[in-house]
Amino acid sequence: MQNRKEAGSSIFYVIGLSYKKADEEVRGHFSLSEDAKRNVILQAKEQHIPAALVVSTCNRTEIYGFAQHPYQLIKILCENTVGTVEEFEEVSYVYKNNDAIEHMFNVGTGLDSQILGDFEIISQLKKGFKEAKKHHMTNPFLERLLNAVIQASKRIKNETNLSTGATSVSFASVKYILENVPEVSEKNILLFGTGKIGRNTCDNLVKHIDNKHITLINRTKDKAEALAGKFDITVKDYANLQAEIRQSDVLIVATGAQQPTISKELLYPQKELLILDLSIPKNVANDVAEIPGVTLVHLDDLSRMTDETIENRKEAIPLSRKIISEVKADFDTWLASRKFAPTIKALKTKLETIKDAEVDHQRKKISNFDQDQAEILSSRIIQKITTHFANHLKENSTDAEDSLTLIHKVFQLDHTN
Repeated sequence: MQNRKEAGSSIFYVIGLSYKKADEEVRGHFSLSEDAKRNVILQAKEQHIPAALVVSTCNRTEIYGFAQHPYQLIKILCENTVGTVEEFEEVSYVYKNNDAIEHMFNVGTGLDSQILGDFEIISQLKKGFKEAKKHHMTNPFLERLLNAVIQASKRIKNETNLSTGATSVSFASVKYILENVPEVSEKNILLFGTGKIGRNTCDNLVKHIDNKHITLINRTKDKAEALAGKFDITVKDYANLQAEIRQSDVLIVATGAQQPTISKELLYPQKELLILDLSIPKNVANDVAEIPGVTLVHLDDLSRMTDETIENRKEAIPLSRKIISEVKADFDTWLASRKFAPTIKALKTKLETIKDAEVDHQRKKISNFDQDQAEILSSRIIQKITTHFANHLKENSTDAEDSLTLIHKVFQLDHTN
């Protein structure tokens, strides 16, 4: 396997940890704020690391960069977090060269995400590169690699089902509403509860449903107002719950009570009412479904939708990997051309030197010597020779190292080129 090197003898590494081996608490120890990510880049620059890209999400923290040894990157990460080197070594991974490239492709296309096909990480990679570039901590290799990963991500999203369907209960609930409630933008939607799943559902409602009739109620009104302020939706007092339900077309229950908060006695709907219970344990009593016009969907029903989505996404993995292989092959070809470029350049310089000496010699020997024609002819020959060598190196990459050594030896090229 060819080494993926850039900037002297530095090796391309990725060091990091993810949900696969590190639990939420440990991931928190190595989480990087925006300021900390910037500090990592600046510290890497001070230590003469030529290029680095930092990613830190709730599911992973990673540094992609060039170093003499991966410990350089690990040390910088630990110095900017509360995690220790010993703790990192227990749950971490370190990839270099081609394995590091493969890893970035898997991460950026959602194949390595906790939720298969989650493409949110690609925006984090772009953001990390933008921050690195601002501090002059990128290079052509890193830029070309990221662009290749972005290209693979777009193709997979457009050509496969890896990102289709609902993978979270909060999104599944919104998807269910969109598919089962006609003219949903004109309907009254009431969200009861502001726990984590309630907040996520509220976010998805605003993102995916063009509706100006969303109302939020919570036992603690301050929490409801804090959430509503982010999304510009209406908040009503808990005392108005029954009246608001009567006006609603859709009721989403995301409370965290141990007993049902919505009972049959509470409901007197004036029209058809869809109720989605997103709570564990159930916060909507089962007998509510007995009321005429009421449709009750529990969390388990929505969870089955997400399970089916994941199974469907798994079927897209082989095609996704095929797309990655195609895009990566183009990147490898470009990388190989960069690897051979210094030798081809040195060879061309050597041939030009030989040509200049010979043209000068013939000019002195031959009367009426046409130097312009000699220059044109010899330059074309040199171009053809170097092109033949370049094509040989690209087409015989497995023997490239031996070929490069032979070219240097035969033409006595400077190995520093």
